[in-house]
Amino acid sequence: MSKAKSFGKKVIDFNRDLKYNGKLPPNFKVLNPFFDNPETMEVMTQFYNKFYNDTKKRKFIIGINPSRHGAGVTGVPFTDTKRLEAVCGIKMLSAHTHEVSSVFLYEMIESFGGPKKFYSKFYINSPFPLAIVRKAKGGIWLNANYYDDKKLFESVKDYMIESLQKHIGLGLDTSEVFILGKKNADFIEILNKEKKLFKKLTILEHPRFIQQYKSKDKQLYIDKYLLALSR
Repeated sequence: MSKAKSFGKKVIDFNRDLKYNGKLPPNFKVLNPFFDNPETMEVMTQFYNKFYNDTKKRKFIIGINPSRHGAGVTGVPFTDTKRLEAVCGIKMLSAHTHEVSSVFLYEMIESFGGPKKFYSKFYINSPFPLAIVRKAKGGIWLNANYYDDKKLFESVKDYMIESLQKHIGLGLDTSEVFILGKKNADFIEILNKEKKLFKKLTILEHPRFIQQYKSKDKQLYIDKYLLALSR
């Protein structure tokens, strides 16, 4: 009898197959970190083999879409190269990034009991699992969210539903899902009403919002996360 595939191996396979071939409105572009940098695939594989080498069910924490400095480089949601090395013990040689959301998330993970305990219970990803950028004035490319433009959301909506269904297929507990960001939650609610993916949606403030605008109250938000995630 063949051994069941681990949760981590399923995530690695999901990431290896990631591609977006759909249309996008003008001035938007999708970046695939696994295609753009071979080391991203290597460190992502190390991460999921290290923290997800089992067949346990996990709760799903849903972000928006990867940023260029977090998962857009490391392939691991809300994890820049600093925390990938310092906290997760995985060094990335080809890039050095600092991502604001990663700071808050890993402080919360530390309070939860550390990455081994946290990742044994939770899986983080996004309904649109690749980075989106938008061309700004002067031809500069900036991070974009899937909901920043109505036409963009309509373009990627079917892909997002398919992506969420694939995430659930990895072995997720769908009784409660945690959504980061209130605007993000509005759009996930639309998809959930349509496809009945999750029973209960719990909304938490996005780490970037906390770090950028509420840093004085950071401990209150860490406590709020811990309360929600420890139920």
